[in-house]
Amino acid sequence: MGGVIVDRGLEAALRHDRRVVAASLALVVALAWLYLWHDAAMMRAMPDMPRASTAGQFAMAFAMWAVMMVGMMLPSAAPAILLYGTLVRRHGELGRALPTAWVFSGGYLAVWTAFSLGAAALQIALDRAALLTPMLGSTSTALSAAILATAGAYQWLPVKDACLRKCRDPLTFFMTRWRGGRAGAFAMGAEHGVYCLGCCWALMGVLFVAGVMNLLAVALIAGFVLVEKLLPASRITSRIAGATLVLAGVALLLR
Repeated sequence: MGGVIVDRGLEAALRHDRRVVAASLALVVALAWLYLWHDAAMMRAMPDMPRASTAGQFAMAFAMWAVMMVGMMLPSAAPAILLYGTLVRRHGELGRALPTAWVFSGGYLAVWTAFSLGAAALQIALDRAALLTPMLGSTSTALSAAILATAGAYQWLPVKDACLRKCRDPLTFFMTRWRGGRAGAFAMGAEHGVYCLGCCWALMGVLFVAGVMNLLAVALIAGFVLVEKLLPASRITSRIAGATLVLAGVALLLR
């Protein structure tokens, strides 16, 4: 009888943890999209607004990219985050499942924040070279074609497959890379984030073709990342997407 009570108590705690973590992730993602919507609306309303200083431009670009990565990548990372919280609770680390799940998320987002530094620097460089529209889409046909072809070709590379397998199988990742405590949670989150970065970085470049502040394009890429990570036949999906991007690049160049 005591074992049954303990099992029921554990299952109740697991359900509570999952609800709290899922709700907190949903709230953070919603706030990120609200910020992006406001940012895009401001840019549409004032397309000819005076330029900020280089430092000011970089700060705004970095903030935009960092928030965008939260809105785009957290949904596809949610299964791994929820699984991590479950494993922490099941391993008997009572009272630590929720804080360490958030620490794991912090490690994951730290990687994408570092990526945002590079993306912001690239955006500033392209803007200074007059290669971006007010909505931050490429004005160069050759550049757009190169970005599409590069993103498409990357979908076929072995490194893409290797990183995608890690993202699609978080249980194996945790079984082989487990570290205890909050420092371990952050390290595992960062490592999982590196695999996701290796899987998705080239797709983010497509935003410079469609327009970084084109929220429909942002949503479509985020949706594809989610489908690629969670649904069956991911390899076929990746290859079809890769071929489509390469053909789009060639067609754009020929046109």
